[in-house]
Amino acid sequence: MAKHLLLVRHGKSDWGNLDLKDFDRPLNKRGKENAPEMAERLINRGFNFDLIVSSPAKRAKSTAKFFAEAYQVNEIKYEESIYEANTITLLKVINGFDDAADTVIMFGHNPGFTDLANELSNADIYNIPTAGMVLISFPYDSWRIVSKGTGDLVFFDYPKNSDEM
Repeated sequence: MAKHLLLVRHGKSDWGNLDLKDFDRPLNKRGKENAPEMAERLINRGFNFDLIVSSPAKRAKSTAKFFAEAYQVNEIKYEESIYEANTITLLKVINGFDDAADTVIMFGHNPGFTDLANELSNADIYNIPTAGMVLISFPYDSWRIVSKGTGDLVFFDYPKNSDEM
């Protein structure tokens, strides 16, 4: 059974309050519109998943909640190391996923997510925009053996992509 990883970059965040720590920045209006719209696109593709894992930063958490609501799922697993993570740290998180979950949605941040998508797969993505999604499949039944270059890009979608199915 193959494994599928959907990387979702958090929605557009609000820079209005400069006193807020980066970690605490909320989504702005566009972020709050894009996240449910992208979740809806997944549902329309017939996409399902077993697990949601998210950075605990406010903007990632809020984005994950929009997806969870769209799918009527209550459980989101928060993983602190996703915040400000590089590809090495992100890969450790992925290698630690429960093998019972074949499809995982992971919510987090750039530049780590764009770098990760390019490193894991044949994706040649310059930048995953806010609320952008990258689905990568791996021909394994264990997350532990996912490593550099072992994945295949299934799709890359983002709010301004009018090319959607």
